[in-house]
Amino acid sequence: MVSMESPDLGHGDPVRSAPPADIVLTREMQAESVPGAPEPDTRQVVFDIRGLDVHYGPVLAVAEVDLAVAAREITALIGPSGCGKSTFLRCLNRMNDLIPGARVSGSVLYHGLELYGPQIDPVEVRRRIGMVFQKPNPFPKSIYDNVAFGPRVNGQRRGLDDLVEHALARAALWDEVKDKLKKSALALSGGQQQRLCIARALAVEPDVVLMDEPCSALDPIASSRIEDLMVELKRDYTIVIVTHNMQQAARVSDRTAFFTAEIRESGARVGVLVEYDQTETIFTSPSDPRTEGYITGRFG
Repeated sequence: MVSMESPDLGHGDPVRSAPPADIVLTREMQAESVPGAPEPDTRQVVFDIRGLDVHYGPVLAVAEVDLAVAAREITALIGPSGCGKSTFLRCLNRMNDLIPGARVSGSVLYHGLELYGPQIDPVEVRRRIGMVFQKPNPFPKSIYDNVAFGPRVNGQRRGLDDLVEHALARAALWDEVKDKLKKSALALSGGQQQRLCIARALAVEPDVVLMDEPCSALDPIASSRIEDLMVELKRDYTIVIVTHNMQQAARVSDRTAFFTAEIRESGARVGVLVEYDQTETIFTSPSDPRTEGYITGRFG
């Protein structure tokens, strides 16, 4: 089970305590006192994003995103190409820091910590908030060394055998590779390589796993294995996934955020969050006509 205790993301000392486990989503707290209102949302908040803007140089790429991500759920980000889904996803573990000219403003709270605060160590952020990319990217090393890489970088030398086995088992790959751990990871099939990358992310014991179109390069059978794995992993991890496959979002996610691109008066194309709700609501009774148009295939 992954610990949800106060995260230490700084350079040695905890910055602030994480909120208690019974924290509620602040935007819906008042529902409890309103007669006839729905039951209050008591999910634990992992990310609380307010007024998020992302620039690449002078260009505004994503504007004014407000969104809260809850613990041990799968949150899907959907929308047409170029609407800022992946840009937003990279904000959640500061991967955009690695892109020259990228600038993030607004507030990104992670367990109550300002993720972009000056005292926050982005390397520690990326350890706690792992990423699985669109195309499988195993290292040109053995299967064993791929999984053990992160723990070794973090200074762990003992117990690696058990750690590797546990991570591969969590990624539903152990039974397929347990007799060839010293063989090259590049010899695995595409679907196996992607599950290896998930195991590699899990090996450093993250709190959150981000997935940027993890099935787009896989065949339907391998995609189905990844989807089953995501549903299994959400018992212990918070998962945020970008997907162009709306059926996949409908199958695996608990909540869905629909992004689109707006054309501003200047002619600039800016990604915006249109609607965020329970997945069933998004796909059956969206509140915004732009969401309905995308879901029904009228655009995108």
